[in-house]
Amino acid sequence: MNLPRLLLVGLLSLPLAACGAGTIVPQTRQPPPAGPPASAFLKTGPLMGMDARHLTQMLGAPRLDIRESTMRKLQFANGRCVLDAYLYPPGRGKEPVVTHVDARAPSGADVDPAGCATSLQGR
Repeated sequence: MNLPRLLLVGLLSLPLAACGAGTIVPQTRQPPPAGPPASAFLKTGPLMGMDARHLTQMLGAPRLDIRESTMRKLQFANGRCVLDAYLYPPGRGKEPVVTHVDARAPSGADVDPAGCATSLQGR
C-alpha cells in the first residue's frame, strides 16, 4: 500500500475504532419519583391538604378521575369554570391529598381557584 492510501484508510477507521473501544458502563434505571417535593405540602390555598372524599363532598362528583402510580387528578366543571385538583400521598401508605390546583374558564383562560371552587359548590 502506498502512504496516502494508508493514511486515508487509517483516518477513516478512527471513528469506527472509537465506537467499539472503551469500557461498557451499565445503565441504571432510577425509579420514577413518588410524588412532588416535600415543599409542595407547605403551600396554602383553596382545597390544599383535602383528600378525595372531602373534595367530592364539597364539589360533587368529579368529571374526570385519573390515577397514575401515586398521583391522582380530579377534575370538576360546571360550565363557568374547570378545576383540576392534583393529589399525592404525603408519605408512604398515607391517603393522597391536594398539593396543587389549577382553574380555568371554558375558554382556557386562567381563573382564581378559590372563586372557581366557590362556583362549583353552588352548581
